[in-house]
Amino acid sequence: MSKRGRGGSAGNKFRMSLGLPVAATVNCADNTGAKNLYIISVKGIKGRLNRLPSACVGDMVMATVKKGKPDLRKKVLPAVIVRQRKPWRRKDGVYMYFEGLLLSPSSYSICFFGFLYNAGVIVNPKGEMKGSAITGPIGKECADLWPRIASAANAIV
Repeated sequence: MSKRGRGGSAGNKFRMSLGLPVAATVNCADNTGAKNLYIISVKGIKGRLNRLPSACVGDMVMATVKKGKPDLRKKVLPAVIVRQRKPWRRKDGVYMYFEGLLLSPSSYSICFFGFLYNAGVIVNPKGEMKGSAITGPIGKECADLWPRIASAANAIV
C-alpha cells in the first residue's frame, strides 16, 4: 500500500496474508451500536483484472453496517480491520491468527487467541474512532499504524 491517503496512520505497513476480500462480513468490535460490517472496498488497493481487493489487519476499508442501529445502516462508512482469522507471518517468524473460540485469558498462547475473529472498528476518514471502546484484543500491526485505535484497545497482541 502507498503511504499517500492513509489519513491518521503512522508509519509503513509490512506485507501480510490478505484474509478479507470484498463482500466479506466482519464483526464490529467497538461500541458504536453496529454488529456486522460488510466490506465493499479496500482503501489504497490499485488492483488487477478479475482479482478481488482484499484486506488484512491494519487496512482501512469502506464498509456498510448490515446489523445494528438504524442510524448507522444504509451508509458507507470507513472502518479499520483489527482482527483476522487467516494466519499471517510476522517479521520474527511467528505465525499469528485469531481463533473463534471463547476461552479464558490463562489459555492464550503465541498464535491462538480466544476471541471472535474477523473484526473491524468504525472510524472517520482521518482514522479517529467513532466509538470509545474496543472489545477483545487487536493486532500489533493495527496498533502501530493507527495510534487512536491503539489507545482505545484493552489488549494488543
